[in-house]
Amino acid sequence: MTDDEIVEACRRIARDRHAPPPAPHEAVAEAERVIGFAFPPLLRRLYTEVSNGGFGPLDGVLPVDVGQRDEHIAESYEHGPDPTGAVVPLYDWGCAMWSLIDFRDPDGAMWSASDGDCRPLGIGLAQWLVAVMAGELRFA
Repeated sequence: MTDDEIVEACRRIARDRHAPPPAPHEAVAEAERVIGFAFPPLLRRLYTEVSNGGFGPLDGVLPVDVGQRDEHIAESYEHGPDPTGAVVPLYDWGCAMWSLIDFRDPDGAMWSASDGDCRPLGIGLAQWLVAVMAGELRFA
């Protein structure tokens, strides 16, 4: 799928879930300031064009800023299991299992964390979203 097709698929999911409206650009800029890295381009588009969280697997990825859920992406980063300084928690699978995204990589390389063990998945955000939306990928 192209990035445009992924954005549209996520938009449909967000609409069906009654997800919040897109995040303001200022909220994304503030999260980038806290994290210290720019959002990967596809992730930026999803937050600013689709929804402030709520797209992706099951109950959706974390929002950019407070107000949607108690936890948000920058706060999760500050308290997360990142061994590199640039891998940001994106989706909480529950039971201390997370999908994370590497902000150093423009493709948004995805990582997995469980019980303090953090490892790369070998796929980017686009592949991860396509797989989770198709039900082909659960926590890995």
